[in-house]
Amino acid sequence: MALFTVKTSKKVETNIRLEESTAKMLDRYAHFHKGPADDVVNEALEYIFRHDKDFQQHLQQNPNQEVAASVRIKKAPGSAKAAKANAGSNGSASRSASPAASSYAK
Repeated sequence: MALFTVKTSKKVETNIRLEESTAKMLDRYAHFHKGPADDVVNEALEYIFRHDKDFQQHLQQNPNQEVAASVRIKKAPGSAKAAKANAGSNGSASRSASPAASSYAK
């Protein structure tokens, strides 16, 4: 039985680096699930976020903690104006942990 269910949802594009052996296993796991590797990575991370008790405690103790973005999200062509407008309207380009915290709470 699979450890988690892979489902498709709205995505943003980013690049990550993996060990070669991990990338190969990711391909095999995606094939096993009959879905794209992107969905496997997304679901695996969400599973970890939900089940890591120390991380859950950290989210509860620091609900509004601002963190520097370490994942670079690629912008779609023509989205630069929208990104600038959003950055200008809220005055900050950093991310807050609170929206993510609520989605990963048990």
